Parts: sequence; C-alpha cells; structure tokens
Amino acid sequence: MREIVLDTETTGFDPQTGDRIVEIGAVELMGHVATGRTYHQYINPERSMPQGAFEIHGLGDEFLADKPKFAEVGRAFLEFIGDAKLVIHNAAFDIKFLNAELSWMKLPQIPWEQAIDTLEIARKRFPGSPASLDALCRRFNIDNTARTLHGALLDSEILAEVYLELIGGRQPDFGLSSANEGSDVSATTHWTPRPRSRPLPSRLTESEAAAHAEFISKLGGNPLWSKT
Repeated sequence: MREIVLDTETTGFDPQTGDRIVEIGAVELMGHVATGRTYHQYINPERSMPQGAFEIHGLGDEFLADKPKFAEVGRAFLEFIGDAKLVIHNAAFDIKFLNAELSWMKLPQIPWEQAIDTLEIARKRFPGSPASLDALCRRFNIDNTARTLHGALLDSEILAEVYLELIGGRQPDFGLSSANEGSDVSATTHWTPRPRSRPLPSRLTESEAAAHAEFISKLGGNPLWSKT
C-alpha cells in the first residue's frame, strides 16, 4: 500500500484572500515503511511574504523570488502523489490550499477521501490532550529538535514517524510479501514452526546422564522431574 506523508507551508490561512503555498514536502511510504523517495519544492507565491509567515517559516521574498510558480510544478506534484492516500496533519488546511492552486491551473482536485488526517486520529486516540505535531512528538518520544522553523519536508519526515505510532507502530513485512508472491501464504499470515519429522538426538554424554541421575537420586522426596 502506497501512502504519501505530506505537508505544505503557506503565506497565511486562506487562499481565497490571496494566500499561497510557498513550500511542499512529501515522504513516500510503502507498507508503512519509508522508501527514501521524497518530493520537495519551494514555490514563488507571486506575492510578498507577510512578516508573521516569515517568522514561522524563515522564507523571505528574496529567497522565493527565483523559485518556480505553482503553475510550473503542479502537474509534477500530481504525478508524484498519484492516487496514494495522503497522510496530513490537519488535512483540511493543506487540501484547501492544494485544491485552490490546482483549480487555478484547471487541474483535477484532490478528493477529500484521499486524505488521512493525523490530527483527527490523535484527537480520537487521546481526547482532551494536545494534538499538535510537537505535542505528539513529545508523547511518542520522537526527536524534533531540528524543527526550529516550520519546514515542509522536515515536518513530513517527523509526521511519518508520528503516523506510524498513531496506527500502532511500524510493522514492516521484511519483504515477505514479495518472497511469497504467487504462493498461498500472504504477508499477514502468522508463521509458526512445524514439529520436526525426527527428534534431534540427545547431546548428553553417557557420563553426563549418569551424573545427572545420581544428583536426582540424592534429592529425596520423590521429585516430579525424576518421574518418567
């Protein structure tokens, strides 16, 4: 199963009032295990970066000036995510911005049901507890010390770890699914050892067996382990 852990950074809170995406970061998972394949793109928002957004993201107008516009990278982004489930923290926010940008390009919208919202999962698992990404890192003892500023790719990598904890921890199949391809055994089958057709011969020497028997005979009280 392919999943994309995704994060965006924006100039503000509402694309309908002029805010735009300035960064996209994404991490690919296969079977809940990171493949090492990522997507990362800074984007020229075609507007000035508000002071508050600059303080959060550390991305200024000069840095973003020579970056591509969303219209130049939108198709490549859609190709990267494909039809994979999108794991996003507060998915409504990111999907809102992505769909706004895609709509201006007249490209297909991302269906809401394609998203998995880790914020919603966290609130259901830990009702009444803080559910921010930083709070979940503290809960699961995930190192986020590098997160001095919001960065889309770093946040996606951290969120991937949080997501795996939220769904019960990483459970890789160690490639068994491919090894068993074409067989009747699935990757989720619980393997159990079969009994040997012939018991292994005893490794005790005759002298060791005699010494043990002598030791048992001296215990007295008819011990259970002396019965055959």
